Amino acid sequence: MDESVNLASLVIWGAFGLALVLGYIAARTNFCTMGAISDVVNMGHWGRARMWLLAIAVAMAGANLLHYFELIDLTKSIYQRPVLPWLSMLLGGTLFGIGMTIAGGCANKNLLRLGGGSVRSLVVLVFLAISAYMTLKGLFGQWRSSYLDPVAFDFASLGMQGQGLAELLARLTGMTARTALLATTGVVVIALLIFVFKDKDFRASGEQLVGGTILGMLVTAGWYLTGHIGFAENPDTLEMTYFGTNSRTLESLTFVAPTAYSLELLMLWTDKSLRVTFGIATIIGVVLGSLIHAVTSRQFLWEGFASLEDLRNHLVGSILMGFGGVLAMGCTIGQGLSGLSTLALGSFISVAGIVAGAAATMKWQQR
Repeated sequence: MDESVNLASLVIWGAFGLALVLGYIAARTNFCTMGAISDVVNMGHWGRARMWLLAIAVAMAGANLLHYFELIDLTKSIYQRPVLPWLSMLLGGTLFGIGMTIAGGCANKNLLRLGGGSVRSLVVLVFLAISAYMTLKGLFGQWRSSYLDPVAFDFASLGMQGQGLAELLARLTGMTARTALLATTGVVVIALLIFVFKDKDFRASGEQLVGGTILGMLVTAGWYLTGHIGFAENPDTLEMTYFGTNSRTLESLTFVAPTAYSLELLMLWTDKSLRVTFGIATIIGVVLGSLIHAVTSRQFLWEGFASLEDLRNHLVGSILMGFGGVLAMGCTIGQGLSGLSTLALGSFISVAGIVAGAAATMKWQQR
């Protein structure tokens, strides 16, 4: 029992450390997926988008190399499940993209702003957490399970164990699984890196280069922490178990469901079945990392709502993000970095929905 508790604690403290670095680096480099999309849509500027794509490439290379060398098993992650609820993921991604644009930032951005003194972001995160929890276990969850999730494609019908692009390539071409994994990862990562580094201004932007690289490495480290260090025999059941995660399997960085679990823990603190997990620790770490940056750079500033209309927009946006983020199984970090790093088809669908929803909302706001 003591061994399992110590292992879970190691995963949780490791998650806190990774998120602390994430919060500081993201705040320092002004990393924001919604901001990156806005720069492209409104100004045709690709600087922050290239930083995001660089982080994806690094996370994708790192995660799949860990999988290739059998240090982790990405097929056990929630992103690689054989049943693909494509309608939920497409609709959820689109609603999340709309919501984050209305609310002025995604879950990660609001955690960063909270660390910088934004009371407005605290309100957004609370309502996001309520909406996400209702979608996981409440009223919205009934709608999800009854009407949306059943619209799905089962890759098991094709004889596949998951929905990864590498496994799909192996199925279609007859390649071995390991060869297909290297081929798929190599093609996607190289294509991303060519696009990222073809811009001379980005090549000269040292801070964005370092920031994107570190963010991708943090996602890879998250997979290793939960999928290798935290994967061991449970002394009570003698079964191999993933310790310290809410999903009971390996996880990396994501922020929608963990906000719901954080709120649940605070509301039901005396419930001994609930405890701090990998996801909850990352929420705390990002806020504190951003706070450290805000204080050391003298940018900490209390911030509230500008008007009643501003409050209304942020509440609507936060509810859409909570609902959409659970449907899409992740946010701009959860799917936009961690999910994509697994090469899961559903992650590409969710991220396409996020980008499309955000871009369409920005165009509508312009008009």
